[in-house]
Amino acid sequence: MESLSHATGEAFRLLLSGDAQLWAIIAISFKVSMTAMLIATPPAIFTAFILAYARFPGRQFLISFFSTLLSVPAVVVGLTLYIILSRQGPLGDLRLLFTQTAMVVGQIALCFPILVAMAHSSLQQSDRRAWETARTLGASHSKAFFTMLREVRFGLLAAILAGFGRIIAEVGASMMLGGNILDYTRNIPTAIALETSKGEFAQGIALGIVLLAMSFILNASLFKLQHKRRRYA
Repeated sequence: MESLSHATGEAFRLLLSGDAQLWAIIAISFKVSMTAMLIATPPAIFTAFILAYARFPGRQFLISFFSTLLSVPAVVVGLTLYIILSRQGPLGDLRLLFTQTAMVVGQIALCFPILVAMAHSSLQQSDRRAWETARTLGASHSKAFFTMLREVRFGLLAAILAGFGRIIAEVGASMMLGGNILDYTRNIPTAIALETSKGEFAQGIALGIVLLAMSFILNASLFKLQHKRRRYA
C-alpha cells in the first residue's frame, strides 16, 4: 500500500510540475486523435446523410456493414492496416508504418463507423419535412443539407464525442501502427501499457488520471447534450 500511495503521489507531482515527457505523451495523443476526428467527421456525416435520405441499390447492405464494423476489435483493425502498410503490403512503399500518420489512419478506421452509425440514427429520427420544406422554399441542396444538420446538431455532437472517446483511449491499433516510439508515436494508452509492464506505476497512474478526467468530461458533455435534446424535442 505504501508503494501504491507513493506512486499516486508521484503521479500528481508529475502532472502538476509540468513534466516534459509526460505532457509530450499527452500532446501526441490529443494531436493524433483530434487530427483523426477532423478528417473523419465531414465524410462520415455526409455518408450518414446519404444513407438516411437517399434510396439506391445496396443501401441496406451499407447500413448493415457500418453497424457490423462497430463490433470489430481495435486489434483486428490494427492488424489489417499493419499488413497493408508493412513493407510487403500494397502500401508499403509509402513508408507510413510506425508514424503518426499511420496512427491517424488507424483511428479514422475506428471512429468512422461510430460517426456514421450514430449520425445516421439521429438523421433517421429527424423530421424529413424540414428537408422537404427547405427545398420547397428554394433552398439549394447544400443549404437544405446544413438545415438538416442543424436540426440534429445534438445527436451529431454526441456522435463526435463518442467517436473521440473511442479512439483517445485505444491501445491495440496505436501500438501496432505507431510502434510506441518515445516523443513521436507514444500516446497515453500505449505509455500506460509500457510503464505498467515495467512496474513503474507513477507515469501510468498520471496518464490514467488524464484519461479518467477526460472520460468524465465527455460523459458529462453527453449527458448535457441529451438533456438539451429532450428539452428542445
